[in-house]
Amino acid sequence: MTSRNAEGHAVVVGASLAGLRGAEALRQAGFAGRLTLVGDEPHRPYDRPPLSKAALTGEIAPEATALPNLHALDAEWRLGVAATGLDRQAREVRLADGATLSYDRLLIATGSRARPWSNPTEAGLAGVHTLRGRDDAAALRRALAAGPKRVLIIGAGFIGCEVAASCRALDRTVTLIDPGPAPLARILGQPVGEIVAALHRALGVDLRSRTKVARLEGDASGRVVRAILDDGSEVETDLVVVALGAVRNTEWLSGSGLDDGPGGVLCDEAGYVLDMEGRPDRAIAAAGDVARFPHPLYDGRPVALEHWGHAVAQGEHAGRLLAGAATGAAYAEMPAFWSSQGGVTIKSVGLTEGADAMVFAQGSPKEGRFVVVYGAKGRCIAALSFDSGRWLPAYAEQIAARAPFPPIRVGVDLHGLAVLQPGFPEERTSS
Repeated sequence: MTSRNAEGHAVVVGASLAGLRGAEALRQAGFAGRLTLVGDEPHRPYDRPPLSKAALTGEIAPEATALPNLHALDAEWRLGVAATGLDRQAREVRLADGATLSYDRLLIATGSRARPWSNPTEAGLAGVHTLRGRDDAAALRRALAAGPKRVLIIGAGFIGCEVAASCRALDRTVTLIDPGPAPLARILGQPVGEIVAALHRALGVDLRSRTKVARLEGDASGRVVRAILDDGSEVETDLVVVALGAVRNTEWLSGSGLDDGPGGVLCDEAGYVLDMEGRPDRAIAAAGDVARFPHPLYDGRPVALEHWGHAVAQGEHAGRLLAGAATGAAYAEMPAFWSSQGGVTIKSVGLTEGADAMVFAQGSPKEGRFVVVYGAKGRCIAALSFDSGRWLPAYAEQIAARAPFPPIRVGVDLHGLAVLQPGFPEERTSS
């Protein structure tokens, strides 16, 4: 490696999982210059998946979720201060405290934040929560420990479902409001969504599908007391969790000339960020939730992934890239995620978006242990398991090989099994 690649100042904006692993990869690849990590939270990097599960039920404390350092960093930390602007001509990052950081190479890993309730006044009522960070989890844990009469969860995506299951584990009364036909139907299709619905009803969740909250109402002291649904009915509640997805943190890049729309910062195949004319800036890479990149497994369609393993892999890839140690290969990590709800472990590989068919390839929904494989245009694109994760590596191989759909398992042709329509809701949008 040349001295040019080994020296200089590397700035990582975003002190979470992707940023941490990216910084470590820079060092491991031989970068010996100055290294600065910027984070808008006051905390060192911590693990987010436990926040909707064990941190809520009290199995672990939110502050016990710190991520380990896997490699010595020798870095300067600027925590509790957000990045507010990027000047690519001057190669400077502007910070909320008025300081600027010059850089020779920059990793954008600012992630995403919880989408707030649409009405700011209602969102500001006491008892209305979102869940994204460690402080959010600590506040929600305290509220749950206080014994609310009813927890109302708005949104039945993964966070909403995990919080609902955690609340039931605490024996709290829960109403889950889902605008779609079934929980997770937008991502997993309606047949699987109905299985998730049955799981939550068995846990004792009051699940109301095809329903929306029209507004939240508070009392004279400013505490939430009820939700008015779109059909005019009311739900009395003193604790609301808004779980309506994530917003990618790209606003600080406004005016930088980068392609930084609401879907994330657009990158090329290698991981360099692109400007509005589609030209790569070879001093800047992006990783994690905030990065939108063309995935070769999905015909180069730009995707942005909110998965733990992806943040690790793409962070490491970006670190090597900025250190000048990348091989030039496109980033092509297999998407994968997991979720735990009511004692059931749900795992997935690949992406279901664009699926036009699905088949239950292992086990059965009646047994509660199964694998679903999704197909698009005659090839396998994703697989999902309920308490059957051991089968997923074999299906991941088929997805990577662009194997035909329906899949073939252990030499047994599955064409005799029922091929179903995924039944994604009409409003389903791109990642």
